[in-house]
Amino acid sequence: MAHKDDSKEKVVFVGDSRVRRGNGFITPPDYSAYPGKSEAFIPNFLLKEWMVGVVVLVGILVLTISEPAPLGFPANATATVIPIPDWYFLFLYQYLKLPYASGDYIVLGTLGVTGVAFGSLLLAPFLDTGRERRFYRRPIASSLMFLSLAAIVYLTNTAWTEYKHEMAETGQIPEDVQREEKAAENRAAGLPTTTVVQTKDIAIVDKDDPAMALYKQASCVSCHAVDMKGTGGPPSLRGVGDKHDKAAILTIIKEGKGQMPPMYETAMGAGLSEQDIDDLAGWLAKQKSEQ
Repeated sequence: MAHKDDSKEKVVFVGDSRVRRGNGFITPPDYSAYPGKSEAFIPNFLLKEWMVGVVVLVGILVLTISEPAPLGFPANATATVIPIPDWYFLFLYQYLKLPYASGDYIVLGTLGVTGVAFGSLLLAPFLDTGRERRFYRRPIASSLMFLSLAAIVYLTNTAWTEYKHEMAETGQIPEDVQREEKAAENRAAGLPTTTVVQTKDIAIVDKDDPAMALYKQASCVSCHAVDMKGTGGPPSLRGVGDKHDKAAILTIIKEGKGQMPPMYETAMGAGLSEQDIDDLAGWLAKQKSEQ
């Protein structure tokens, strides 16, 4: 130890500077002596959470694949409808119809009550600091949870019941009921019951006709593709005979239509004769959806 102000004096630090030797990988403690009270976070607790998440995700995917989302009926701007939110907002919709949450008390209903509810939810981890995890040993938190669930179920059921009564009074049929009735009619008639649009692939008529080679030679494939299904912007030529006859197709080739420029000179420049163009128009006129 140093006792003087001499800068050249040797200073000796007294203490234990030894560092304990490590034992390698630290084995997680054994919690078997405390069943149901504590467990290792990794991997015990985390693995169980992941397994539950995977089961829920697989269940949602199975439901999505087995029951595709139905398409609604075409919108009708002149129809008289009763507005209603999605089912998961029905309890809020009904809550805002209560006397103390609407009218002169709209501020109290939208900011006051909801502010207290969300504020309590945010403060719950700080107010409920007990270590007990069993819900029946946490009476205050459990009571608030069951009270909230009961209120949500009650408001949701009330909103839906009133909506059905309003629909019955105005003589309207809910869309889900119309969809079920339509599906029942289709099932009885042997038709598809889904509302998903079923696209029918139209086949090429007389694919071996020499006009098919003229179609490729005239550069039609650059816009309408080799399979005649179009390339995105230009339309498909499969079934074009349902809309245009031979004379109309010849007029389109010579004068163009819409964004399509006249293609008569282009076809002549590609080596086609007038007879070839006439044959090509006749072949296109035969391209109909049903033969």
